[in-house]
Amino acid sequence: MQSLSRPRPPMIALATLLAVMASLLFPGPAHASPAVQYTNPVAAQRADPHIFRHTDGYYYFTATAPEYDRIVLRRATTIQGLSSAAETVIWRKHSSGEMGAHIWAPEIHFINGKWYVYFAAGRADDVWRIRMYVLESSAANPLSGPWTERGRITTPWDTFSLDATTFVTNGVRYLLWAQQEPGISTNSNLYIARMGANPWTITGTTTRLTVPTLAWETRGYKVAEGPAVLERNGRRFLTYSASATDANYCLGMLTSSASSDPLQASSWTKGANPVFATSAATGQYGPGHNSFTVSEDGQSDILVYHDRNYRDISGDPLNDPNRRTRVQKVYWRADGTPDFGIPVPDGATPVRLMSYDRPGYALRHWDYRVRPEANVSPLADSQFRLVTGLSGSGTVSLESTNFPGYFLRHRNHEAWVERNDGSTLFRADASFTRRTGLAGSGTVSLESVNFPGYYLRHRADLAWVEADDGTSAFRSSASFLLE
Repeated sequence: MQSLSRPRPPMIALATLLAVMASLLFPGPAHASPAVQYTNPVAAQRADPHIFRHTDGYYYFTATAPEYDRIVLRRATTIQGLSSAAETVIWRKHSSGEMGAHIWAPEIHFINGKWYVYFAAGRADDVWRIRMYVLESSAANPLSGPWTERGRITTPWDTFSLDATTFVTNGVRYLLWAQQEPGISTNSNLYIARMGANPWTITGTTTRLTVPTLAWETRGYKVAEGPAVLERNGRRFLTYSASATDANYCLGMLTSSASSDPLQASSWTKGANPVFATSAATGQYGPGHNSFTVSEDGQSDILVYHDRNYRDISGDPLNDPNRRTRVQKVYWRADGTPDFGIPVPDGATPVRLMSYDRPGYALRHWDYRVRPEANVSPLADSQFRLVTGLSGSGTVSLESTNFPGYFLRHRNHEAWVERNDGSTLFRADASFTRRTGLAGSGTVSLESVNFPGYYLRHRADLAWVEADDGTSAFRSSASFLLE
């Protein structure tokens, strides 16, 4: 396991600067989004997941089934509800010819009053002749159908193509997809074109957006696929998947101004490093082929993706059925860019404890100590899983996200993140009673189990467990917003 120790930056001037920046960016305690918590995985043996939130109050979920022979659909009023929702087969592969094999990566969209499913398929007699196809339904409930085949999406080349998705920006609808272009020695690149007279036709210029050339894009295979767009803060963020579909699979990102022409390749800038990748610490391997949705309250963007919970695969990864659908919250940096963090451990998704009286500051671990800090990097240093308390039911413990098995505990009244040694003392030191925040409704406070009346709070740029002295300063510093 890597050390928790990191180089320590100069703190006095930096802390002051960050406090000023935070006060400008986050004018009050209400800056923190409500805590969004789910339990992963959402669905076993479902890869390339796509979750679409519709205006009818339902989330619609489709994904690749490991048999590669059908398109499935679920719906529920919550994201977590998709885990137990009944699954309907809305379409099956043909017994011969086109759309007869490798039914991959379906996406469901609602366009101009109708439902559309984009998917990739091979031929029954040539399974690797993968092309993109579209289904259409006018039914109010797409699980009940019926569905009409609208045929193949025609692109400039009759070559391997897949992972079609669609988005609207500045009032114009576009298609994004992955394709193998003649003359370029890659498995797939990313392309964009404007949609034509209907949702299965493109028109005008086709633009190549990126070719996989970087080391993390070319492990096993030279791949750029699975595009997805998130537009926020005056910019477009286009995530895509790279490399082979084993533990090397990861997400890269292109960025453009929201006011720019997306058909101009020069509008987009590729990040030099992956934005989401395997985490051996959390036991998550090959995260990728993502989509985006929003939380039930509409306040948080949610990253939807698949991965495996083991590294070693026997044979071709495409024949391994155990990619699972997972979700976690997208956080936003002060500069307006998304921070996906790391694929979090299985089980309950983590939260951040945001300071009530120092807006923009989160509790994080650094050299094992816990302290408040703005703009935490890496993000996972400030993420904790709220789990059943080590000292028993009715209590909670805070487990480090990037160091599972390490918990926030107090020692000599100082707050640390340390490995659970199994002792009675550690379990008590790392257990808290969750209370309504001492600062009032909307916040939480954490009272020590073995020192009743003592609360987790921050003071002098560190975190402590100290006795409530009844002052407003204490109540504020011992209250947190869960984000």
